[in-house]
Amino acid sequence: MSADTEEHSAGAPGEDAGGANGAGGAPVSPRALARRRRAEALRRFAREYTRNRAGLAGLVALSAIVLLALFAPLLVDQAELTVTGAPGAAYEPPSAEFPLGTDNFGRSVLDLIVWGSRVSLTVGFLATVVSVVLGTLVGVTAGHFGASGGPAGRIVSSVLMRVTDWFLVLPTLVLAVALAAVLPRGTGTIIVAIGLTVWPATARLVRAQTLAVEARPYVERARALGGGHTHVMAWHVLPNVMPVVLAQTTLLVATSIIAESTLAFLGVGDPTTISWGGILEAARTAGAISSGIWWYMIPPGLAIAAVALSFTLCGRALESVINPRLREQR
Repeated sequence: MSADTEEHSAGAPGEDAGGANGAGGAPVSPRALARRRRAEALRRFAREYTRNRAGLAGLVALSAIVLLALFAPLLVDQAELTVTGAPGAAYEPPSAEFPLGTDNFGRSVLDLIVWGSRVSLTVGFLATVVSVVLGTLVGVTAGHFGASGGPAGRIVSSVLMRVTDWFLVLPTLVLAVALAAVLPRGTGTIIVAIGLTVWPATARLVRAQTLAVEARPYVERARALGGGHTHVMAWHVLPNVMPVVLAQTTLLVATSIIAESTLAFLGVGDPTTISWGGILEAARTAGAISSGIWWYMIPPGLAIAAVALSFTLCGRALESVINPRLREQR
């Protein structure tokens, strides 16, 4: 073997280890290496997401809607949202002063929609949090104990899934209306009612993903090394099902916003707050449909459709990034 070859062979190990070294040759700590890998994963995720034009359009539209809701107190005079402080006459058609016309009290419909976005988005997000947390907890627990809990674990898994199936077959809207009617009326009640009715789909999805993760070799090694149920679920199963949970969350927000609007339209929402569904319910009560006051009905409906479509596009884009098979079919 020549000297050049010996030098190259001797330098190979150092070159292989160089990936874990800094620019000056100093070894990089495991924590810094983990941060570097997470940053690279986020960059890959951003590249794949931006290639999805529909998802990018949904993200832009959603960002605009969220910013509009955040800055609503600066854009709308709250005094003009009251019945006594209405700036216009009843049922004024769209004009330069009132781009979307006025309601039956003379309030600007555009101001009502901008202000109502705060309540609709807040209820949608918080109800989704309740649903996702409950569904993820039930799904991970049922999947884990069903796969590695023994006879007792399979009983626990079976009971959890039968409860999930029971909630799944119940009419979601009817159950939400019943809960909203029984509990004290308010925004918190609407959040709880929606969150407790839309979680079963998340639970079944997370359970299926958990069963797939439980069959992987590193989970079996963790159990063989003495890892308990809590350790395996928290450190091995949950991080691997979170991408699916994230994609499901974006889809559930749209469902929750539509459910809040439906409950408000049916008259079981919070009458003290302004929301998109509440505007539709007020328009129906005032007879806007029979009177042909289209500017009182169509804009809030379009706002609900726009935000639901934005969240759906974002959710589908996340699914295509997370699932390689969907990315190939795009």
